[in-house]
Amino acid sequence: MSNPPAGNAPTQQAPSTGAVRSTPARRSGRSTVKWVLLLGALAALPAFTVDMYLPLLPDVATDLDASPALAQLTLAGMLLGGAVGQLVVGPLSDRYGRRAPVVIGLALHVVTSILCAVVPGIGWLITLRVLQGFFNASAQVVSIAVIRDRFTGSDAARILSRLMLVIGLAPLLAPTFGSLIAAHGTWRWVFWVLAVLGAVLALIVLRFMPETLETERRQTGGVGSVFRGYATLLRDRHFLALAVLPGLGQAVLMSYVVGSPFVLQEGYGLTHGQFAALFAVNGIGLVISAQVNASLVRRVAPIRILRTALVLQSVFAAGLLVVALTGAGGLIGLLVALWLTLSLQGLIPANASALALTRHGERAGTAAAVIGAFQAGVAGLVSPLVGVLGGDEVAMSSVMLAAVVASLLVLGLATPAFRKGGWHLPT
Repeated sequence: MSNPPAGNAPTQQAPSTGAVRSTPARRSGRSTVKWVLLLGALAALPAFTVDMYLPLLPDVATDLDASPALAQLTLAGMLLGGAVGQLVVGPLSDRYGRRAPVVIGLALHVVTSILCAVVPGIGWLITLRVLQGFFNASAQVVSIAVIRDRFTGSDAARILSRLMLVIGLAPLLAPTFGSLIAAHGTWRWVFWVLAVLGAVLALIVLRFMPETLETERRQTGGVGSVFRGYATLLRDRHFLALAVLPGLGQAVLMSYVVGSPFVLQEGYGLTHGQFAALFAVNGIGLVISAQVNASLVRRVAPIRILRTALVLQSVFAAGLLVVALTGAGGLIGLLVALWLTLSLQGLIPANASALALTRHGERAGTAAAVIGAFQAGVAGLVSPLVGVLGGDEVAMSSVMLAAVVASLLVLGLATPAFRKGGWHLPT
């Protein structure tokens, strides 16, 4: 049975601002910090797994005698594996609880990380990365589902804002850690570190994360009930529109991630360290916008923030393409335009995800799986276009702009955000 529209869901709309109020049971600040840290660490694992060896991507291509496009497939392959994995893990977490799927997924992540560290060729590495993405998808989908188990309304949007900050920030900070590892070893060392990280997270979950889905709230039935759950979600046009927005946002980010090593290191001659430092600077923009969003959702409806942020990001992404085409400002001009475009990401996925989850709280794991699958799958399908189109700054900027424009069209055509009265609606 599908939920009624979010405006009739258990959250209430504030009459003065349209902001979504939280349910009466507010959590303590200490408890909230605990959940942010725990779930943030889980949510960061897939992103770190994708991008920690990003500065070393040219080295991967050289060592395994592969083209840059094939080396980039080791990133896209994991994203696509993660998309499928989340669709599998989501219903399982609604059926069997949150802890068991994530612990099993983390254990298999450790195994595939070790195999990636000793892989003999690019074909094997791409295959293992797909499997690695499939297995560690449990970390992200469970982290989002747990938030819906414990929080609703503006509380959920605020916590999701912190979580989406981690998911968005990790691809920008992970290369910094990869560069530190590279200073003492090869790209293969990154996978040994990822194996250790997965093992530590599994132990933390076993020790500190209680089961958040009570037995009486779990979905019953077999494979048929899984398909019925997905069918319910797929019939909800507003849910689908909101669920695909984080994916298009991730496509913006990943287009930058897969293209920038070749644009900035090979095109502009930056060193590994300089490249990683620039990633960190862009990460600061995401931190700022996520913090702004966490404060705004207390007073402003998420749909208002989403609408405004996408319009502004479209303007900045168009400016980025102009800079790439004309060369205006040189490297500095390109970096400034990138920073402005990427920094708005902190205002988009969290609000879209919170609104989507509000519509289907009774199957949060399945709903989170659809959101996560879109997030990984759309990014995995779109980001390789950067290499296909030439791999330079024009190709990277063009794909980023296309993803932003697609987001704006989805929001405008499939939700009431730009219609009369839509400014005041929670969805």
